[in-house]
Amino acid sequence: MTPATSARHVAMTCQVASHLLGYPDEDFRARLPLLEDAVASLPAGRAHTGLARFVDHVRTAPARELAEHYVSTFDRRRRCCLYLTWWTDGETRRRGQALAALKERYRRGGLELGSRELPDFLPVVLEYAATGDLADGLAVLQEQRAGLELLRIALEDAGSPYADVVTAVCSL
Repeated sequence: MTPATSARHVAMTCQVASHLLGYPDEDFRARLPLLEDAVASLPAGRAHTGLARFVDHVRTAPARELAEHYVSTFDRRRRCCLYLTWWTDGETRRRGQALAALKERYRRGGLELGSRELPDFLPVVLEYAATGDLADGLAVLQEQRAGLELLRIALEDAGSPYADVVTAVCSL
């Protein structure tokens, strides 16, 4: 954190990024005004710039186009994987152990996960940082920094507007 960036702003950046990296369904659209307000309240910097640019894109893009882009980007391209331990452990037993360790870490930090999503899903990690334990959530992101950077580069190479969101996260 820089002196100009408070813990509250970092947590807000994580919370906004978590929502923006989720599937763009009707609930996503309904939250957009709140997300716009949150982004507007962030201090100037890379996080604000990236999130604001993505929110502007979402505001003007047709819903169907957003959904199709999300699926083609995150579900059909291995290089754009939002599951952070996949970058380091692939589909191995070691990844299962890493997932279990993350789930326990979240539990200790006050976040109980349901069975719907894996604990290494980037929006889940960001949610933990925002609402659970900010310091530990940022530590998880730092531990997964190589995968985050590879994801950011892959999104940039693909020309995806999601690169702005991941760039905002990497700026933390």
